[in-house]
Amino acid sequence: MLNRIVLVGRLTRDPELRSTTNGTPVVSFTLASDDTYRKGPNGEKQTIFMNCSMFGNRAETVQRYTHKGSLVAVEGRLTQRKYTNKQNVQITLTEINCDNVEFLDPKGSHPAEGYSPEVQPSEDMSQTEGGSLGAIDVSDDDLPF
Repeated sequence: MLNRIVLVGRLTRDPELRSTTNGTPVVSFTLASDDTYRKGPNGEKQTIFMNCSMFGNRAETVQRYTHKGSLVAVEGRLTQRKYTNKQNVQITLTEINCDNVEFLDPKGSHPAEGYSPEVQPSEDMSQTEGGSLGAIDVSDDDLPF
């Protein structure tokens, strides 16, 4: 049997770092990801929200380098926990226990602070040793497809 899940999405809140009773770091966060198969009544995208957790030293890295709005890819397994709350109602939680979290935002970016994914050419990019880059001439015969 196989239980693997891979999702790409944005964090809906800052990651929360805690420790287990034996001192193991654990980070938890919620990931928002668009569901490409389900559409709303007016054709709008439906978003799913998944609770995620990660244990160990990598949990501290996730907490340190991500924040609300960060674009990440998570890989892990789907888990369920059941417990009874104070009102004696049984609650079932479904979450992703992450083995790997990839940071997809450029280093040092923060979407909430006006981050723009467009690359702006710098002086270094627009100049070569001999002056400007000039136009690039590409014919259809040069393309591999």
